Amino acid sequence: MRTVISVIGKDTVGIISKISAVCAESRVNIIDITQSVLQDMFVMVMLTDISDMQYSFNEFSEKMTVLGKEMGLDIRVMHEDIFNSMHRI
Repeated sequence: MRTVISVIGKDTVGIISKISAVCAESRVNIIDITQSVLQDMFVMVMLTDISDMQYSFNEFSEKMTVLGKEMGLDIRVMHEDIFNSMHRI
């Protein structure tokens, strides 16, 4: 099973590092990542594999939400199927 993690907020040092650390401790594999800085706004989308994840989806999503609040970022985790359905024309 795969998820899409989106991150939006003010650019600061260590965003990718901290999000990657939560993925690693949760046994979530990062398959693909794209990020951009638009003036001072950081935008990132990660595609991840949660097949070996040691937490439930809700626990992992909550960990990312808490990290986002601590860093002043909007971090959202959603199943790939839901993401694809939302963006289908």
